[in-house]
Amino acid sequence: MKQAIGIFDSGLGGLTVMKEIHQRHPEYDYIYLGDNARAPYGPRDFETVYQYTLEAVQWLFNRGCPLVILACNTASAKALRSIQQRNLPGIDPSKRVLGVIRPTTEVIGDYTETKHIGILGTQGTIDSGSYVIEVGKAFPDVHVHQQACPAWVPLVESGDYLDFTIADPIIRDCLIQLLDQSDDIDTVLLACTHYPLLYPRIRAMLPPDINVVSQGEIVADSLSAYLLRHPEMETRLSKGASLQFCTTGDPESFKQAAGVFLGEGIGMVELVSLRLGG
Repeated sequence: MKQAIGIFDSGLGGLTVMKEIHQRHPEYDYIYLGDNARAPYGPRDFETVYQYTLEAVQWLFNRGCPLVILACNTASAKALRSIQQRNLPGIDPSKRVLGVIRPTTEVIGDYTETKHIGILGTQGTIDSGSYVIEVGKAFPDVHVHQQACPAWVPLVESGDYLDFTIADPIIRDCLIQLLDQSDDIDTVLLACTHYPLLYPRIRAMLPPDINVVSQGEIVADSLSAYLLRHPEMETRLSKGASLQFCTTGDPESFKQAAGVFLGEGIGMVELVSLRLGG
């Protein structure tokens, strides 16, 4: 069985992270799992997100993945720590689950000169307070301003983000609410892996002197550093340069949307069931 790197997201957003990781490390095998049937995760409560994420992690472990990346801010905020502390020791202490929040908060302070950053995320990510807590640890002098954007993930998952007449008012409303919080914000973090698909519109609407930061490259850099620090994990990973895509939703819809996210077509998409352990 392949010892692939597992990458999980509630839907399509994690593909923006996988794209950067794969470009950096094309030699490894990858299994991408999108829980499209139950997306979005943002509005769901902590326990539900934890249960859904745990099911996905166990499914990827059963497929032979010794390392799973939660390429989803909501899952990272609401489920990662519980899985690491409560579940991993009993499942397999040699396996690892990594998130996207800590790698991001460890470097985000380097992007700002005014020490004021804006966080755009799902309702779940914002309500968790994870970014305020983790940025506070890494950069105590940085002020964090948060804005939930509950309509953005559905906008991306439905494909409506491609229609500017629909997307622009929704995007602009959140940006106005964020910038109204402080005139000193000089860096805006897209704290949801779906949001890079909205980057061109976000960039066009924000003042040119405000940095717009996506997580893909940050997470890819962090994974590279992790594998250097942990050769015992790196040597376990199989290097067949393969990509496998799985979804709990409609495979054809996933395939079409993934082509947009990745900028190239993909092959077969496998339909899987998480609740039944399929």
